[in-house]
Amino acid sequence: MQHGRGGVDDAAPPVVLEVDLGPGVRAGFTTRAGGVSPEPWQSLNLGLNVTDDAARVRANRARAGAWLGAPVAFASQVHGTDVAVVTDRGSAADSVGEADAMVAVAAGVGLGVLVADCVPVLLADVEAGVVGVAHAGRRGLAHGVVPAVLDAMRSAGASVGRVRAAVGPSACGRCYEVPATMRDEVALARPATWSTTTWGTPALDLPAGVVADLEAAGVADVVHVGACTIEDERFFSHRRAARGGSTTGRFAGLVALAGA
Repeated sequence: MQHGRGGVDDAAPPVVLEVDLGPGVRAGFTTRAGGVSPEPWQSLNLGLNVTDDAARVRANRARAGAWLGAPVAFASQVHGTDVAVVTDRGSAADSVGEADAMVAVAAGVGLGVLVADCVPVLLADVEAGVVGVAHAGRRGLAHGVVPAVLDAMRSAGASVGRVRAAVGPSACGRCYEVPATMRDEVALARPATWSTTTWGTPALDLPAGVVADLEAAGVADVVHVGACTIEDERFFSHRRAARGGSTTGRFAGLVALAGA
């Protein structure tokens, strides 16, 4: 039997950082641990587009769904602002289509957002029975994916003033180095993203941009899980893997309303 990083047995359940988005909501961010994929994806890789075997990825997604208590719907993320509305448990196939955010209004419908340095965002309005996720990469954040998912939640009956949000592990503003022109372009749209690395070069602070968008929209309850994926090997990081000349997997933010 294979063993994962740090001696974690591949048969062990997923290790998930749970967050509180209100009563009746299950939500959290997966780590690398608790899956069946071998190196270099070791071990809970949830991404189908990173050359891992599809059967292993589907087995990992089933493990994530078991933790969540609901089948998990994933989208084909393209760094845009489109929002998919997921209406039933049967939507948990490989993909619900191209979208970088999703909203669900039914209990027992799981939503998942895949990342490996971008920002995963989880959202819930318990009173309205609406949950959402967003994939906030550089382009999607600059173009307004966070306001877009909040608008979709509002259309589904949510009140932004009641929404609770969790901003998950991602590349931090101290490490996410970019060309100066790129920093200027993104910061023009989202000023809170302007940053500098610890070694003095231009950078982007994407989670700060997400938090600023949430607060500007009126979301008062925002939790930021501040782990940096580039520095923290509990999580997959595209940038860290690329520095080593390797590929890597994807972890996920997961959310669902409890119930059948």
